[in-house]
Parts: sequence; structure tokens; C-alpha cells
Amino acid sequence: MQSYTIGQAARLLGVSADTARRWADAGRVATHRDDSGRRLIDGRDLAALSVEVARNSATEDEVPYTTARNAFAGIVTAVKLGDVAAQVEVQAGPHRLVSLLTREAVEELGLEVGMRATARVKSTNVHIDRT
Repeated sequence: MQSYTIGQAARLLGVSADTARRWADAGRVATHRDDSGRRLIDGRDLAALSVEVARNSATEDEVPYTTARNAFAGIVTAVKLGDVAAQVEVQAGPHRLVSLLTREAVEELGLEVGMRATARVKSTNVHIDRT
């Protein structure tokens, strides 16, 4: 399972490191320490928190977060595998992106809940890059 430092988690959540640290201190997300003493958040826990944050913070008055060339860096929150096709959801700040792709592509990328990924949007297509 991939883990994230407080700083990495903050960037993926679209908040400051201080905010992410306060949320961890308040028990909003569980942390553990690595051998160096750094606080880490498990990918699955971060994925769940990112969905919660997006639901609670989205308002119609907010300007949406976008990145250059329609690339949305985020965290994989769901992977649904069929016999041939698959569905991958990425939470990028307040944005939930869903991509339909082949099962083979998901397996080649090794995509699973809690991993960092970048969703690239072109027209009506959403492509997922493992980051």
C-alpha cells in the first residue's frame, strides 16, 4: 500500500500542509510514522478523505481548480474491473473524474485505490496516467 507524507497529502487535497496536519491531529485521518519518524497517511485513507473533502467543500461560488493542458493530479478513489472494460475514478481536489478504459490498461498501470494518478481530459475522453 502506498503511503503519503503530510505535504504530499496536502497537495493532493488542495490544502496547506498545516491544514492537513491539523486534520491528522484531530483524528480526521489516521497517520503512522516511518523509520525516519515522518508522519504518513495510507493511500486508502487519503482517498477516502479526498472524497469527503470534495463533498464538503464544493460550492457553486468556488472557482474550479484546473491545471495546464487539462491535467488533473489526484488520487485514485475507485477501480471497478469487468471482464474486458474497467472504470477508474480519480479525485483531484474538488473534481471527481471517471475514466472508462480497458482492464488490460488498468492492470498494466497497476492502478489501485490510494495511488497518485493524473487524469488528462481531451474533449469527452479522460485518460489516466500513473504518477
